[in-house]
Amino acid sequence: MPDPETNPNPKPEAEPKDDTSEAEKWKALARKHEAQAKANADAARKLAALEEAGKTEAQKAADTAAEDKAARVAAEARADRLEVAMAKGLTPGQAKRLQGATRAELEADADDLLESFPAAEPPRPPPNGKPTERLSGGGDPTLPLNGDPLEQALRQKLGIT
Repeated sequence: MPDPETNPNPKPEAEPKDDTSEAEKWKALARKHEAQAKANADAARKLAALEEAGKTEAQKAADTAAEDKAARVAAEARADRLEVAMAKGLTPGQAKRLQGATRAELEADADDLLESFPAAEPPRPPPNGKPTERLSGGGDPTLPLNGDPLEQALRQKLGIT
């Protein structure tokens, strides 16, 4: 009979098994694997601590310098992207999409973005002072005050006065 540890998909046997005993077997196997995973995680933490403790001061300083350099490069790239976006008049959404490693590449990408998606018109400032009223008369000046020509024509055709 194949071992369930080495063969996770054993072939079904001819005789029926009790469901509860089968479930208990798989639960025990899961507990065993969970315990092994916890032991592996603990061992990995201990190894990382040993490696960190074994580093010389020079190695620690070199690691810190490398992290600082990566942060500085990322900050400079972000600053360049924002400066180009402001200089070209890009919207914040367009500025996020700028790509390029150098300032010249960022400027070329900004020009392409503006060509493909022109910047929207700036919003109009609100009107100053009191709004002007543009009122007109209530109706058509050709109509008499007391009637509608269509209504009068219908009344005449129908003989209603």
